[in-house]
Amino acid sequence: MRTPPGVSEADYGKALAEFRSIVGSEWVFTSEEDLNLYRDAYSPFLNETEELVASGAVAPSSTEEVQRIVRVANRFRIPLYPISTGKNLGYGGSAPAYSGSVVLDLKRMNRIIEVNEENAYALVEPGVSYFDLYRYIQEKKLKVWIDCPDPGWGSLIGNALDRGGGYTSANYRNHFDSHCGMEVVLPSGELLRTGMGAIPNAETWQQYKSGCGPWVDGIFSQSNYGICTKMGFWLMPEPEAYLRGAVTFQRYEDLHALVETLNHLENSRITSGFPDLSSPLLGYPAVGQLQLFFERGPPPMEAEHLALLKDAKVGYSPALEAYGIRKGLPYWHLMLSFYGPKEVIAAQWAATQRHFSKIRGVGFQVLDEVTFPIDAETAAEHHEPEFGVPSLRVFSIGARSPFNPTPSKGHMWFSPIIPRTGQAIIDANRIFGEAAKDLNMPLFRTFSLPACFWERAFIFILATPVTEDPQTNRTYREGFKKLIKVGGEQGWGEYRTAPVFQKSVMDVYSFNNHALHRFHETLKDAIDPNGILSAGRYDIWPKHLRGNHR
Repeated sequence: MRTPPGVSEADYGKALAEFRSIVGSEWVFTSEEDLNLYRDAYSPFLNETEELVASGAVAPSSTEEVQRIVRVANRFRIPLYPISTGKNLGYGGSAPAYSGSVVLDLKRMNRIIEVNEENAYALVEPGVSYFDLYRYIQEKKLKVWIDCPDPGWGSLIGNALDRGGGYTSANYRNHFDSHCGMEVVLPSGELLRTGMGAIPNAETWQQYKSGCGPWVDGIFSQSNYGICTKMGFWLMPEPEAYLRGAVTFQRYEDLHALVETLNHLENSRITSGFPDLSSPLLGYPAVGQLQLFFERGPPPMEAEHLALLKDAKVGYSPALEAYGIRKGLPYWHLMLSFYGPKEVIAAQWAATQRHFSKIRGVGFQVLDEVTFPIDAETAAEHHEPEFGVPSLRVFSIGARSPFNPTPSKGHMWFSPIIPRTGQAIIDANRIFGEAAKDLNMPLFRTFSLPACFWERAFIFILATPVTEDPQTNRTYREGFKKLIKVGGEQGWGEYRTAPVFQKSVMDVYSFNNHALHRFHETLKDAIDPNGILSAGRYDIWPKHLRGNHR
């Protein structure tokens, strides 16, 4: 039997006995077979001794059981690592940030406590997945939508706490921003409710976010200050109709005006759906079309086209641009989505065309027009998450196919945030591209485009493969850390990352001698003096472990 670091076998045995008395013997896991399920399926330490592993796992079924487990952990100094459903693939999965921790698996806490159609909100526990909530809404025939990521099998709470994003209207796509009210078990075992939930029998807990006084919700995201056992979310009222239009651009330099116009349209709420940017000329697909790209394979290219791509520098050459104009292949292809009454979205699409028409040679096309409600078969003809429908089709990205005969064993997401300008896209490709080439990293090899998840900034989401060869993985890990540093030198930081890179990422946030990180540690010491909760998560270590991890 593995034991947590710094805990004697005798004390661990006593703690396990108490855990069993709280949740039942069948919900405490210590066998090698069971603990293998709490490994990171995409671990960059595959077949290496540094792989992050759990020494045990315990699965409570209620908030009260979580509180009791936390109190036992405090007495015996057992490090705990809470997970919702453990589906955070590419960002660490269900493995603890501090190897040897006991995973606190909240999957049994899967109650949908309330879905309010009139005010469009839900209150759920951490074990509730996007599929669970979607099915509940469908069974009850409620006229509300969820906003879900790709894939949709994970936890609403887990995804929001790690600041994930989705694909519907802008005010729902940022999942932490669209939450309203939390219930949190603190490291002491005490129970806290945020916002209006701090009022006993609160009637507006999921309707007004901040309550009165300091708003503390943010300290529980990407942190180790508490265990979220309930969370409210604002849902999107089902729209009457949907329109997706395409805007095409002929020239490389149009990227600047494209982004500037897009920013104005989104910030003015003329368009509010998911904007999806691709490049038919460069062979770079739209994020929302990746599943089709990998299911059907990339579009065929002529030999002349392939040769011109090889000669392009940072995605450009005059000859490549001329080829695209001659062949009718847009340099940039922007898909914009609109939700609402038909007459409203028709006017929004007309206004969108008016704004983009200022760019020479721009083209327009209506790609989709849908009236709701629709059935699952109709949703499957589209990118389902844009209709609030969870899906697993995104896993076609890593599936073996004629177009991908040797898939990797997983991936590590490189996810830097850059300014929302055309120049920043070009600069990021040049700077990261040169660094990746020097580091022999399979990133930014041609010309990569950001995903338009957020309204005021761009994010790149690029997969670094995990292989079965430790030396290759070591090369990629070290290269990944150097790319993080390169980004930091430009003022760009990651928005989210796996435990193996969390120190490197937080080192970039270094203003005033790492004042932010020091504040994180001050909070940790005050809230969790025994350091039992998620040690090391986002490089926040308890006092007794800091010297070993600096």
